[in-house]
Amino acid sequence: MKAELLSVGTELLLGEIVDTNSAYLARSLQELGIDLYWMSTVGDNMGRLLEVLQRAWSRSDLIICTGGVGPTDDDMTREGIANLFGEEMAVQPELAEHLRAFFRRRGYEMPARNIKQATLIPSARALANPIGTAPGWWAERDGRVVIAMPGVPSEMTRMWENEALPELRRRQGAAVILTKTLKVVGVGESAAEDMIRELVASPNPTVATYAKSDGVHIRIGAKSNDPDEAQQMVCEMEAKVRAILGVHIYGCDNETLEAVVGAMLRERGLSLATMESCTGGELANLITDVPGSSDYFLGGFVAYSPEMKVSLGVDPEAIARHGVVSAETAIAMAKAARQRTGADAALSTTGVAGREPVDGVAGGTMFLGLDLQGKTKALQQVATVARPVFKARASAYALNLLRRSLLE
Repeated sequence: MKAELLSVGTELLLGEIVDTNSAYLARSLQELGIDLYWMSTVGDNMGRLLEVLQRAWSRSDLIICTGGVGPTDDDMTREGIANLFGEEMAVQPELAEHLRAFFRRRGYEMPARNIKQATLIPSARALANPIGTAPGWWAERDGRVVIAMPGVPSEMTRMWENEALPELRRRQGAAVILTKTLKVVGVGESAAEDMIRELVASPNPTVATYAKSDGVHIRIGAKSNDPDEAQQMVCEMEAKVRAILGVHIYGCDNETLEAVVGAMLRERGLSLATMESCTGGELANLITDVPGSSDYFLGGFVAYSPEMKVSLGVDPEAIARHGVVSAETAIAMAKAARQRTGADAALSTTGVAGREPVDGVAGGTMFLGLDLQGKTKALQQVATVARPVFKARASAYALNLLRRSLLE
């Protein structure tokens, strides 16, 4: 079964609302083993809405619409589906009474315009919405299904899970798509894809790479009518990917780099401190996002100016001879943080977060420093990206420097 998602609402196109519904539905369809090939967003305009619906009808077996089922004139999803089917909408007395009762329970009289929410076409049946005023539609013809649901996430989620999903699961049978995501850091997306190029060409299971702020994610997906077979396919492909990428893989699925490093510190009984410049506290923020990080994280310093660095114990000679943004200064910062706090390990970050050069150092250049029980090292990386992404990557590279050193 080929599926298509259609999000309706001008507010989505204006960026006033983030479309979380599509991400939720995409994950749910994957678990059902239904192939999702297209996602579209259209504003509150009948001509464009009908155009998108007609295109979806021509290529998909299942069309899922969210939004546009409210009571106002710019809520047009029902009318669009009616036009697609060439059928007339008619008020259903039982739906109308349900709506009136909904308002009565809240001490209001139903506004006249809400009556449009009590309509159906001959090819549609209503999907119950006990927590809102907008019933959904399940419209079906010629082996194709169109599902229309509210755009309010809580209403959509309840309607999907209680009204639409059970029927789709019954029709879909045992087909399933299983996925596993391996997380890589220290290797760029293109380099990672080159390393596993032969595996990326596999049709089933599939392998795909995605650049993320914390590194590269490698998604393995397998489709089968037998869940055990799909799981076996994923496991076999995972083993192949791990054999190639090895220590570049730091975790999988919901694991985070900061949690992985935290667990390594806890297992070894080691403590950690930080001194940050270019990341402005982002590194310490990541570390403390992990529950129980107080077991190993002693604290950190944000030392943005050279004077602040020196006041915290950074060797002024390193700054004078090599510059604030240098491997030598990064190491001096890590040493100062470790000595100041008494930690077993200390990480530091310094760099040029903007795109323009500073003191002869190219924009996007970063140096990450590490002092691990007196053994020091520095890592240089370049990321000419927006400042928030730069800070996230520098923090990830610093944590990975510690991870790799602990593995050694």
